[in-house]
Amino acid sequence: MNHTIKPSGVGKPRLAFIVSHPIQYYVPLYQELSRRDDLEIRVFFTCHDGREAIWDSGFQQPVAWDLPLREGYPFEAVPNIARHPGTHHFWGVRNPDLLQRVLDWRPDAVHVSGYAFASHLRLLRALHQRRLPVLFRGDSHLLSPTPLWKRLAKQILLRQIFRYPSLFLDVGLHNRRYYQHYGVDSSRLFHCPHSIDVERFRTSADHFETKARDWRSELGIGADDLVVLFVGKFEAKKQPLELMRVVAGWADPAVVCILVGDGELGTQISELAARHPARFRVISFQNQTAMPVVYRLGDLLVLPSIRWETWGLAVNEALACNRPALVSDQVGCAPELIQPGVTGQVFRAGDWGDFSRRLQSLTEDRARLRAMGLAAGELAPGFSIAVAARILVQAFLSVATCQANRPN
Repeated sequence: MNHTIKPSGVGKPRLAFIVSHPIQYYVPLYQELSRRDDLEIRVFFTCHDGREAIWDSGFQQPVAWDLPLREGYPFEAVPNIARHPGTHHFWGVRNPDLLQRVLDWRPDAVHVSGYAFASHLRLLRALHQRRLPVLFRGDSHLLSPTPLWKRLAKQILLRQIFRYPSLFLDVGLHNRRYYQHYGVDSSRLFHCPHSIDVERFRTSADHFETKARDWRSELGIGADDLVVLFVGKFEAKKQPLELMRVVAGWADPAVVCILVGDGELGTQISELAARHPARFRVISFQNQTAMPVVYRLGDLLVLPSIRWETWGLAVNEALACNRPALVSDQVGCAPELIQPGVTGQVFRAGDWGDFSRRLQSLTEDRARLRAMGLAAGELAPGFSIAVAARILVQAFLSVATCQANRPN
């Protein structure tokens, strides 16, 4: 059902977005909402506007995405006066003009992504004081172990901070439990799943499959080989070296592992791959337009993260390419995207015996693995940009209506 927003005043209802920078997963949502004729949006970037390549500590290189992330929606870059600007620390985003710029635009509600920056936290409090509705979005969960002192501190701080938003857009079960743990009542929770531009991965699927087959052939991978694919930053929490050690000793010689990415473990990964040239292929960082082909290099995506994998959007992308996934139980998307035995499997993080058993079950029956890929493809559209946009509009309607009906 497509809800139409009923303006309560002059002009279209306005929804402001507060986010650090153009994020490849969020921009398609802004573009989708900008095409609506009953809503006006404006995005306020608080760290940078994506005009230039920015150093990515995870990939250990400057990154500029090759998608048009600055087109198709109105945005405003708010000056960031941080001494050491960046999204890697709390004081890396400081915008003295942010509140006034937002208020000058006169939104009916404000969508804020994350509280881990000084400006975002200050804005949440100021908007709450002005009784301007806030939709809050994050993807944190309680899965990763946390020291007792930090848990106690967060209990105090987050229960205060979480008083500010009007509505929390939970992305899934684990994120919802996180909010509830810190005192958010169910009446302020609104499920809005993490989404990707599914069509970008599905359009021209036959062409992408052909390019992937050709690429596999160039890599010396036979048509009968089965490829386990790792895509992401080469960092300890994602466990790429541990994955390689398991696969290096795998009994089936037809199983090949491709690792795509870059990062602090890059040298060690290349050295281990060189010791087992028949088993591994390492491909450097690939930009966004290449990803519909990259995921099709594999027959199965593996994401073995041991901590702090708040969602795992690579799994969304793999499913959109008709590829199942094997993920650890520390990956936030597991309850939503992995239906065991249907779209993939889940193993206990750090338990490589459990991993091996589940990998064995997935690779020993290739016809079943292909069927799981088709099931994954059928699930993917439920996490599309169109779905997220529709739900977000419903959430906006709910807070805007409450605000309009509130007595002066």
